[in-house]
Amino acid sequence: MTILISGGTVVDPFDGQFIADVLVDGDRVVAIGRDLASARRPDQTLDASGLLIMPGGIDAHSHTDARILDEDVQLALLRSGVTTVITGQDGVSFAPGDGRYAADYFGSLNGAHPSYRGDGVAGLLRGYDGRTRLNVGYLLPAGTIRYEVMGRESRRPSADELATMIAMVEAGLTDGALGLSSGLDYVPGTFADVDEFAALCAPVAATGGVFVSHIRGYEENAGPGVAELVEICRRSGVAGHVSHFHARPELIKELLDRASGSGVELTWDAYPYFRGFTLLSMVLLPPELIMLGNAEATARLRDPAERERLTQGFEQRVHTTENLGDGWADRVRIADAGTPGGVDLDGLTLAEAGDRRGLDPLQLGYQVLADSELMATTVMEIPKPRTDDQLARQFALPAACSGSDGIFLGGSPHPRGFGCLARMYGVFGRQRRDFDWPQLSMIGAGRAASRFGLGDRGRVRVGGSADLVLMDPERITDRADYAHPRRLSEGIDRVLVRGRLVLDGGELTDDLAGGSVRPSPR
Repeated sequence: MTILISGGTVVDPFDGQFIADVLVDGDRVVAIGRDLASARRPDQTLDASGLLIMPGGIDAHSHTDARILDEDVQLALLRSGVTTVITGQDGVSFAPGDGRYAADYFGSLNGAHPSYRGDGVAGLLRGYDGRTRLNVGYLLPAGTIRYEVMGRESRRPSADELATMIAMVEAGLTDGALGLSSGLDYVPGTFADVDEFAALCAPVAATGGVFVSHIRGYEENAGPGVAELVEICRRSGVAGHVSHFHARPELIKELLDRASGSGVELTWDAYPYFRGFTLLSMVLLPPELIMLGNAEATARLRDPAERERLTQGFEQRVHTTENLGDGWADRVRIADAGTPGGVDLDGLTLAEAGDRRGLDPLQLGYQVLADSELMATTVMEIPKPRTDDQLARQFALPAACSGSDGIFLGGSPHPRGFGCLARMYGVFGRQRRDFDWPQLSMIGAGRAASRFGLGDRGRVRVGGSADLVLMDPERITDRADYAHPRRLSEGIDRVLVRGRLVLDGGELTDDLAGGSVRPSPR
């Protein structure tokens, strides 16, 4: 089928911005120019007068591993300009293995997969084909691989165990993974060292893949984590990427420059919001307890003596952990209490929820974790939130990508999942004009396509994949906020994925054109 997009303004991260028609044949852009209708009669014509023809956005950090199959998530992402998501983040996801570890530990982040039953990366990727309207790329989760081989051990792997883990990485890359991810604040990734990661990254480097790391520590503590990533890249030769890089823009620049001086060119992603989102257990519990598994950790939380020991440990830690400190209970907000009986707590801070239940905020938090078997999540403010000016300076730094870290579960989720890229376009393009549209298309699509090996995407060019977004530059805006996190973005009413119209008039069509994506030849 041929589709002519006429009368619009093409925006490409490398070629700039210019008025032209775009002709799509099958899943490819086959012509860009003026008056293309006179040369060929298309099957369908889309009027793009007054609109920008943008490359489909690539969400460099997404937790839609299971929920990308759900129509409400697809609608939210397409309305914000996203056509491709990169999943398998933070070192924990379903494949390889039987998927139970991810369902247990990250179930409140990634969701419960409706069909994956242990048939590996190839099976997981096949499960997306013809079942969603977006493209899905996958990173091998290093934490899951470690768990499959070593269980809940915190020690270094033996030579045989490491060889098994490397073989799992090699198999996953052959099956179509884009690279490897780590979560060094999560378990069991927190117990792995540079030697282990360098060994796992060697086959990733050999295939031209990418190592994506949730580093150890952010904000003012980001330096050691970036240094560790640089050392892994130096030893293995792998391309490195920092997940959700939140810190002062001056510090980010310093760390990127230092990495470049060491011969390592890092890319990174971030979201344009002032609050984060994580498991409530990550905030309140030590990793040694989490590593025991949800069932055992829950049993210990219900033991009064154990809870007293945890309370003492938390009180010692609260003033040495950067994102806690004085007033921490007023900044930690329950996104999902994880149980029907806790629904009334969704959206409340721990201080507010404690008042409602007549409990100390920390004890309320422990109670929520015990009741939910550690499945509760939180939207968390940092003590010194950044401003839009700081975010603009951050995204102006080299190698920036848009990554929502989007999570679509819970009664009061973070709005970043529903409006991240639209906020980038609306705030920093339409309103503030910090960037022009080609620059924003680089941040939103072009750079991620290059780093993740999706070279036929992320641009509007002849021969490229026809993932195209028709955007109104005068209307584009995100509407999701912390009080109303599920509101849909406005200004994008038509989207093509693989040359097929999946969003029309702001509504989903019946065309499930999406599916898995594998790395292009490097």
